[in-house]
Amino acid sequence: MSSIPVLEALKFWLKLGFISFGGPAGQIALMHRELVDRRRWISERRFLHALNYCMLLPGPEAQQLATYLGWLMHRTWGGILAGVLFVLPSLVIMIGLSAVYVAYGHSPVVAGLFYGIKPAVAAIVLHAVWRIGSRTLRHPRQAPALWVIAVASFVALAVLAIPFPWVIASAALAGVFGARWAPGQFAMSGGGHAAAATAQGPALIDDDTPAPDHARFSRRRLAIVVAVGLALWLLPMALLVMAQGWQGTLTQMAWFFSKAAMLTFGGAYAVLPYVYQGAVEHHQWLSGAQMMDGLALGETTPGPLIMVVAFVGFLGGWARQVLGPDALFLGAALAACVVTWFTFLPSFIFILAGGPLVESTRGQLRFTAPLTAITAAVVGVIASLGLVFLVHVGWGAAGPDLVALALTALALWALAGRAWNVVTVIAAGGAIGLGLRLTGLV
Repeated sequence: MSSIPVLEALKFWLKLGFISFGGPAGQIALMHRELVDRRRWISERRFLHALNYCMLLPGPEAQQLATYLGWLMHRTWGGILAGVLFVLPSLVIMIGLSAVYVAYGHSPVVAGLFYGIKPAVAAIVLHAVWRIGSRTLRHPRQAPALWVIAVASFVALAVLAIPFPWVIASAALAGVFGARWAPGQFAMSGGGHAAAATAQGPALIDDDTPAPDHARFSRRRLAIVVAVGLALWLLPMALLVMAQGWQGTLTQMAWFFSKAAMLTFGGAYAVLPYVYQGAVEHHQWLSGAQMMDGLALGETTPGPLIMVVAFVGFLGGWARQVLGPDALFLGAALAACVVTWFTFLPSFIFILAGGPLVESTRGQLRFTAPLTAITAAVVGVIASLGLVFLVHVGWGAAGPDLVALALTALALWALAGRAWNVVTVIAAGGAIGLGLRLTGLV
C-alpha cells in the first residue's frame, strides 16, 4: 500500500518524540502539519479517520495515533516502532529529571522554580476543564443528561471519595441506558477535529487508497495479537512476582498501572485522579506535593503527559529502595521502566488488535453512547483533580497562600485570556517563582 520509505518514517517518529511539546492537542496538530500538510504521506480524511478511532479508546490518544499511522503505513512493526519512538525520548528525559529532582529538589533554586510552576500546573488543569467541557458538553437544553453525568462525577470524586473506576463504570452504564431512552443526547458530535479538508492534491495514502490486508478485520489476526499482547504482559508480571512476591513494590506498580492504562478514557488528565488516589493516598509511593512536581515536569517535557507515571515510578522505587540502598538510581530507573511498560502496553494492543474492530462499529450508537457518557464524566473528573491541585497550591501549613493563588489566577488568565501555550506559561511561572524565592518575598 505505502510507498513511504521506512527509514524516512522512522526518522520522523524519532524526531517527533523529541519535539512533541504541548500535550495531546499540540502533538496531534504537529503530526497533522507534518504528515498531512507538508509531507503529504496521508490525506486529511484518512488522518481524521485514524484520530477518531484513537479518541474512542482508553490511553494517550496522540501516542495511539502515532502507533496507528505507523501501523497503517508499515504494518505491525511500523506501528510498534512509531509508538516506541514517540515515548522513548520522554522516558529517558523524565528519568534524568527525576534523578535531578531527588538530588537537588530542596535547593533554593529548584524550590523557587517549583513554587512558580505549581500554580501554573493548577491553572492548566482548570483550563482543561473548560476546554474539554466546551467541546464535550453541549447546551444544557440540548443534552442535560451529559451535564448531570459531569456534575455527578465531580461530586462522586471530590465529595464522596468514590473510587475512580466506579465513576467511569457508572458513566458507561448511563450511556448504555441513554442510547435507548435519550439517543439524541448521547449521539457523538463531529468535534473540533472534523474540519473540512482543503484541496491539497493527492497524498501517498489518499482518500480512495484501498485499505491494506493488515487493516481489515480478521478473527485469526485478532486472536494472535491478543495472545502475544497477553504474553508480553504475563511474562514480566510473572518475573516480578517470582523476584519480589505479589506485595513487592515493583509488582504492585505493575498491577496498579495496568489497571490505570485500562481507564484512561479522555487522556492523561482523566486518569490522574486515579493515579493520585493509588500512588499518593493508598500506596504512598510519593507525596501529593511531589505528585504536583511530577506533573510540572510532565508538562515541560516532550512526549505524552501520562509520562508523569515514570516520575511516580522513579520516586516510588527510590523511596522503597527496590534494588537495595546501594543501587538507588538503578532501582528507581527500573521502577520507572516497569511503570512505563505496563502503562503503554495496552495502548499498542488496542491499536494493533482493535483498530479494525473499532472501525467496523463506528457510527453505531449502542457502541458510541457509553463513550460519550464517559467523556462527559471526564469533565467532572478533571474538575475534581483541579480542586485537589488548587488546595495543594493555595493552602500551606500557615493557612492560605495568597501569592500562590494569585499566580494561579494569572496563569489561568494567560491560558484562557491570552491563549499562551503551556510551555510558555510553565516557563513564566518558574521564572516568577525563582525570582520571588531568591528575593525572599516567599
